Order: sequence, then C-alpha cells, then structure tokens
Amino acid sequence: MGQLDGRTAIVTAAAGAGIGQAVARIFLEEGAQVLITDAHARRVEEVGKQLSEEFGRDVPTLEVDVRNTEQVSAMVDASRERFGRVDILFNNAGINKLSPIWEMDDETWQLVIDVNLTGTFNCVRAVLPVMIEQKSGSIVNMSSGAGWIGSRDGESHYCAAKAGVMAFTRAVAAEVARQGVRVNAIAPGLIYNEFLARIYPPDFFERAKRGIPLGRVGEPLDVARLALFLASDLSGYVTGEVVSISGGAIMHA
Repeated sequence: MGQLDGRTAIVTAAAGAGIGQAVARIFLEEGAQVLITDAHARRVEEVGKQLSEEFGRDVPTLEVDVRNTEQVSAMVDASRERFGRVDILFNNAGINKLSPIWEMDDETWQLVIDVNLTGTFNCVRAVLPVMIEQKSGSIVNMSSGAGWIGSRDGESHYCAAKAGVMAFTRAVAAEVARQGVRVNAIAPGLIYNEFLARIYPPDFFERAKRGIPLGRVGEPLDVARLALFLASDLSGYVTGEVVSISGGAIMHA
C-alpha cells in the first residue's frame, strides 16, 4: 500500500528531467493520481505519455503558465473534473536569469518575481477553496537555499523571490491550519539537473562537492523523497516549515 493511495496531486513544471518529473514519478509510485503541468505543452505531453506507459494508468497533462491566472484556474478545475478533488499541490514552477543588479533591467527582475513568487501565489490561491471545502490538503512550495543565504552570482531577483516564498508559505500555513490544510516549503541547495550541466563547465559539480559535507551533489530524487514526506500523512503534524535539503551545505552559510 502506497503512502498516497487514493490521493490526487497537481505537479507544476514537470516537463523537464528534473525535480518536477521526479516528484510526479514518486507520487505515482506511491499510488496518487497525478495531473502534470508545464508552460511547454509539447514537452509535458511527452512526459505524460511516458509516465502513463510506465505506470499503466493515464497521467493527464495541461499547458499552464503559472503567471496566467486563467490557466491556473483551469488547472484546478481539470483536476477536480478528472479526479473529483485536489489533495496535493506541488508548486515547482521557477525560473532564473543571471544578471548583476546594476545591469538588471525591469523585465528581467519582473520575470523572475512573477514566475517564482507570484506564480506560487496564483497556484495556492486557486487551489485553497477546494482544499478548504474538503477540510484537507497539503501544499508543498519550492523555495531555495538562496532565499536564506543570498548569492554572489547575479541572483538578487531570484533570492528575493525565494525568500518571499518562505514568508508566504508560513503566512498561508497559519491562515489555513484550522481548515485542515498544511503548507510547507522545500529549500534545496545544489541539485544536479540537465540545465545546470549545460550552462556550467564540466568540473563545476566536482568542485561543488568540496563545500558539501555529505560529499555529493543532490539529485532530483532526493528532493522528491522530501516532497513525498511533506505531501503525505507521514508529516501530518508539520506545517509552516521551510525544510533545507543541501547535503549539509547550509551549515556553512
């Protein structure tokens, strides 16, 4: 019997071979019915087909830009129409675009804030009426260790957005706790993915290991396992938390 048998979940930004897809996969492994979304329609459809074949049941997909409130509302409606309810929201959509603050234009700042922070707000606002009506639900937001410690790499907008996600998570958790809804966030350190592998030099990850007490770079599955804990009844007495997953690197911040 899986930890999420009988549950339904929405996972945003699930088209890439990173955290979103890993979370969708572990939710499916644990018995959940999962709707996956992404701003890239063709890619998320391909992932949905792959997961459907792998797990022997339909994994519906939807094109959703989390900045678009109509698309976000349609996402929640699609889950209710397909599954009858929404038990879990994994808020994974995010973007980064490096720029020194003195060179950053308004559009770059606003894009990163809109996707990472306002997009999180849009999805939470849309799903909460359903969860409050159900008197149950678990929301897991994606923050980042950068929201705690900052960055020297031209990420002031990203750090601000992810710190905002932390504060937003705590505030919403306090608002809806008595309605039976739990809200938590994950703050990863360095997690390997194909995007980082393309933009950083070949020795980047090897050098990065030196600053990580556990001696390795995180994998999407590491984050997915934490997401499963926070989404399931295993964390039934946990809300308003921002959980670091950094191999211990946060200790040196």
